[in-house]
Amino acid sequence: MIVANSLRTSIASMKMTTSMLLNNRVHVAIMVGIAVAFWIAFNVLDQLLFFFPFLDFYLPSDALPTFVLSNVTSVLMGLVLSMNVYILRNLKFKKISASMFSGTSLGMISGACASCTSPSFLLVSTFGVAGTVASNFLSNFQIPLRLISIGLLVWTLYSSSRKLTASCIISNKD
Repeated sequence: MIVANSLRTSIASMKMTTSMLLNNRVHVAIMVGIAVAFWIAFNVLDQLLFFFPFLDFYLPSDALPTFVLSNVTSVLMGLVLSMNVYILRNLKFKKISASMFSGTSLGMISGACASCTSPSFLLVSTFGVAGTVASNFLSNFQIPLRLISIGLLVWTLYSSSRKLTASCIISNKD
C-alpha cells in the first residue's frame, strides 16, 4: 500500500514537471531539437539513414527493435536535457548538484554507446584485438545496452523531476 502511494505520487510529480516543460515553447524547441539531432545520429550510426549520394531511409525487418529503442532513447534524451535546462534557468540553486549532470551524461553516453555498433570497423582498425572484442560485445548486447540506457534516462528524468518538485515544497518553520 505504501509503495503504491509513493509510486502514484512519483508519477504525478513527473506528470506535473513534464507539463511545465511542455507549456514553455523554448523548452519544447530544445526538447525537439535534441531529440531530432540524436534521432539522426542514431539512425546514421545504425546505417538506416543515408545522406549520400541521395537522402534515403531504409528499415529492414530485423532492425525494427533497435529502431524503436533508439527512437525512445532520443525522445528521452530530449526530455531529460530540456528538463535540466529548465532547472538551470528557472531555479536559483545556490549549489547545483553534480548528480543531475552525472545521471544525464551517463544516460546519454550509454545510449550513444549502444548505438555505435555499426562503425565497428573503426574500432577493429584502431584498437586491433581489443577493438574486435569491443565490437563483438556491442553488437551482441546491443538491445540490452539500449534497454539499460532507457532505464538510466528514466531514472534521470525521475530524479530531476523529484528535485524540481522538492524545491517547490514550502517548509513550515514555526
